[in-house]
Amino acid sequence: MTSALPGAAMRSVTSPGAVRPSGFGTATGVPGLPAGFCDVFSSRYVDVDGVRLHTVTGGQGPALLLIGGWPQFWYQWRHVMLPLAGHYTVIVADARGTGLSDKPATGYDSATCAREFHRLMELLGHDRFAVVGHDIGVWTAYAMAADNPGPIQRMALVDAIIPGVSASPPLLGDRRTSDFLWHFNFNRALDVNEDLVRGREDLYFGHQFATKASTPTAVPASAVAVYVQAMRLPGALRAGFEYYRAIDETMAQSLERKKRKLTLPVLAVAGDALGGENMENEVRSLADDVRSTVVADCGHFVPEEAPEALLEHLLPFLHPYRSAH
Repeated sequence: MTSALPGAAMRSVTSPGAVRPSGFGTATGVPGLPAGFCDVFSSRYVDVDGVRLHTVTGGQGPALLLIGGWPQFWYQWRHVMLPLAGHYTVIVADARGTGLSDKPATGYDSATCAREFHRLMELLGHDRFAVVGHDIGVWTAYAMAADNPGPIQRMALVDAIIPGVSASPPLLGDRRTSDFLWHFNFNRALDVNEDLVRGREDLYFGHQFATKASTPTAVPASAVAVYVQAMRLPGALRAGFEYYRAIDETMAQSLERKKRKLTLPVLAVAGDALGGENMENEVRSLADDVRSTVVADCGHFVPEEAPEALLEHLLPFLHPYRSAH
């Protein structure tokens, strides 16, 4: 997408002389990265209160945290990271249970994830930052802003419904809603879903990308293969489902958060192919200062399907934060 940008990696919080991660899932171990990507970004592990998180960081300027969705990891942001790195120190961490991060048995509710990301940014030396969340990363970003808003200057929420905020759809609803949301109940099941998907990850996750993007090939097969491989890492399948098994906790937490509206500026972004017109209304129920956009000819995976359009809206929205730094 762009040529290499000069950038300085953030200071390491690993021990002096520590070997940087390498191999599949790292900044040097995945295909299809933009030219010059590895000149700017590098992988590292950060121990966050006993949970090791894999992070990909680079760029210069005020801190910008990107939080990804299911069934993805940091790789989903690859098309927007270099352009953002020309203006910001970009931090993309694999949330617990995803990518190369640890996959503990518990702690997948939004409050726990929010505390973990706040602590990560503290360990990296950032006492103020902006946040962009996508999909279940929206659950975490909203929890961060609601539970501990002080460090967060601006927040963008990209194509998601938030348990406890969105009205629960009917079990037997219209075809469009069912096709888009049926995986919520499937993912919440105990054990049987893992047994059904294990060994068939390409079928299940391939279906997710084919049906939730604007077209079956909007997320290319080469990228889907990367996500499938990541979901075959030890513990990854179970951990991915744990986010949905923790929805009861997340819903209860969101209901409490809704009692106090956010005051920081929020940008709501959604694709138009799968109900994007509802995103603005949901975010306006949570925050007083909201801008919104619906991206044309785009499905759920906005950072991959329409990275240029996302940047077109994201960069101006973030600019006042950068200018005030």
